[in-house]
Amino acid sequence: MLDPLLPAWQKIRNIAITAPLFALAACATQEPVVVAPATATAPTPVVTPVAKPTDNPQQKALRELIAQQDRLYRVAAPLLTNNAQLCRGNARNLLGFTAKNRYSFPIEYAETARSLGYDDRLQVTGVLPGSGAEQAGIQRGDLLLALAGKPMPQGTDAERQAAVLLSPLVVKKAPIALTVQRGTQQRTQNVPLTYACAFSIELGNAENVNTYSDGRRVLITRGMLKFTQTDEELAYLIAKDMAHNILGHAIRQRMVSTTAEVIDNLLLPHPDPTTTAGTAGIRVYPQDLDAAADTLSLYLLARAGYSIDNVPAFWKRLAEQYPASVPNGYTALHPSTAYRLSMIDKVSQIVKAKQEAGKPLVP
Repeated sequence: MLDPLLPAWQKIRNIAITAPLFALAACATQEPVVVAPATATAPTPVVTPVAKPTDNPQQKALRELIAQQDRLYRVAAPLLTNNAQLCRGNARNLLGFTAKNRYSFPIEYAETARSLGYDDRLQVTGVLPGSGAEQAGIQRGDLLLALAGKPMPQGTDAERQAAVLLSPLVVKKAPIALTVQRGTQQRTQNVPLTYACAFSIELGNAENVNTYSDGRRVLITRGMLKFTQTDEELAYLIAKDMAHNILGHAIRQRMVSTTAEVIDNLLLPHPDPTTTAGTAGIRVYPQDLDAAADTLSLYLLARAGYSIDNVPAFWKRLAEQYPASVPNGYTALHPSTAYRLSMIDKVSQIVKAKQEAGKPLVP
């Protein structure tokens, strides 16, 4: 298993963009394949995922997907790093950056990914603000050459092999020596580990306006991503499903396998629409469980630095535009909006009072 931002491309070649080194966990068991270190030639930097007039249709589509996943990671980052205390047994040590190579994408995008600056080598595509990687000076575009003196894997299986290489190191909790190439220069930096919530944040390949959580993953559909008008609104959604995971609601509902199947399907390049028809067999959250998740999500948001002032307005707008009568929409699985809003109002006042008094933000 990989940690919080699970590289689902690697598993089933879906439309979510990978985040392998945010997520290299200590549960890989296979022996790594040692490869030759990268040469000292200057890397082709990853191109910022902004559409260009010269882009062909595939380049434009890939840039859009990368930008969407980058947005998910950026918004999720403070929620993951500032809430390890509340994530209980769902937190672990991470390096604090994302990395990809051209094999992080579906096979049909391999050459397109190369044209955007990806080759066989893993290179940093994002650094978590406030993480050990940021403190150590790791930057977007750095090529990963070695980890604790061992050559960094390359090629089709680089992400899995890198996870194997990292897994025994994160247990020790000590800074990890990372050798990178920036331009023509190589440098080795000691990267402190970042303790964070270990939930995978995924982008689902579907236009329905919904989110899903199975205890270890949070999936936001493309339709829901488009529905959010601000990053703050996206944070509300991520925090709510993180709360469901923390509180073990999929287990309590006996919905782990059902929800996991829905998430796995939505990570495919071409999901089976029949598996998401209606509520996809997922039980509607009881009022008490949903209210408990709303309560915890407000603390998660406040601890991450997000304002909770507009939370009620967002949920009200979502329920009005996609009411429970929309079978594959969010409200169909999260009813009792009026009750939720009353609870959110009460808890928001408590959270704000704690903030003003300088008290710990814990439920």
